[in-house]
Amino acid sequence: MNRAAVKASTAQGEGRTADAIISLLLEERDAVGRLRSLSSSQPLDATHIEIDGRRYVNFSSNNYLGLSRHPRVIAAAEAATRQFGFGSGAAGLLGGYTRVHESAARTIARWKGTEDAVLLPSGYQANLAAVQTLAAMAREKGGRPVRFIVDKLVHASLLDAVRGSGLPMRVFPHNHLAKLSRLLRKSDAMDVVVTESIFSMDGDAPDLAGLVKLKARRPFTLLLDEAHGSGVYGENGAGYASEMGMADAVDVSVVTLSKALGGVGGAICGSRVFCGGVVNYGRAFIYSTSLPAAAAAAAAAAIDVLRDEPERRNRLRVMAKKTRAELTAAGVRMPAGDSPILCCVIGSEAEALAAAAALRGAGLLVAAVRPPTVAPGSSRLRACLCSEHTQEEVQRLIDAIKAIRPTGRRRHLVGHAQRNPSSG
Repeated sequence: MNRAAVKASTAQGEGRTADAIISLLLEERDAVGRLRSLSSSQPLDATHIEIDGRRYVNFSSNNYLGLSRHPRVIAAAEAATRQFGFGSGAAGLLGGYTRVHESAARTIARWKGTEDAVLLPSGYQANLAAVQTLAAMAREKGGRPVRFIVDKLVHASLLDAVRGSGLPMRVFPHNHLAKLSRLLRKSDAMDVVVTESIFSMDGDAPDLAGLVKLKARRPFTLLLDEAHGSGVYGENGAGYASEMGMADAVDVSVVTLSKALGGVGGAICGSRVFCGGVVNYGRAFIYSTSLPAAAAAAAAAAIDVLRDEPERRNRLRVMAKKTRAELTAAGVRMPAGDSPILCCVIGSEAEALAAAAALRGAGLLVAAVRPPTVAPGSSRLRACLCSEHTQEEVQRLIDAIKAIRPTGRRRHLVGHAQRNPSSG
């Protein structure tokens, strides 16, 4: 039943319960190949996973450096759990902020080259709290108008946060700095430009140098989500802005602890004043139970590993560059760069699901990403490399994708595969 039929049935008084309406909506989503569902799995190590009794090489994880299972990271989490227990038991302002949290925040700030950092339970909440703090500049007495200008492809958490602020928002086409420049000319408000360092669905990077030049001509506040750049790029993995030598031009940097650092949680990094603002105006921070001390300790340990074991990052970058080059040479269209996110546009939802299922048949777990995460007609395979993948495993992935031949225009699937409703 389509959305119009759902509205008609509810208007006539039929199925007005939430379950009845949601059931119809899920049926509609299922009919177009967009239904999602959970299935349990058993991670075996950093790069292998078991599902329904079958072992797969895991190319769906954001654990880019394999740190979730690093002995030093695990040991730090175990020690903090023994000392402080599993849960923090309270929000940070009500006793949930231990000396472990304080030490981890200082470690993250030093790593990112900022004055301070604030820890949050997730990257989603970190983005939300950062935007809430920036929005407070307009809402508090004596504030000035604030407008958000957002790259079209930023993460859903940033879009949700900006929309939820209720403040004016403009969207510029992905990485289209000429359009951004025109938008900046048409405002008397304090503009906040929101973008990512490595975009999660395409694996590409912004023109950060161009953004910095534009910022010098038309000043704005730059909020940079470094979720997928942190750990992979920059000195000691400090991020893409660090690698480009432009970290000082970033006003607010958000990092997740759940990707290259292999843990859970998020952090907002910036000036001491801004981080003080987060503690007072970031509702996602104020009204959330603090992340476990074990997660804070694990994040600090992971940053130490990044410093001591640069070979992990170096191997990943080389692997990503070679893999992209081979796939591109074979006619697979994907954005330029060397990030570990490999995006292969397939087209329709059904074709992307079939492609992912074909890879599963070859023992490779690769996500099929569909609308609304990506635009209609751009459903894709999204494979993520890890420094712990072997060359043989990566070659299996390359050969399997070549067999599917996802050119982004005409799609040719080898064989027929069962639909996998649990894919993204």
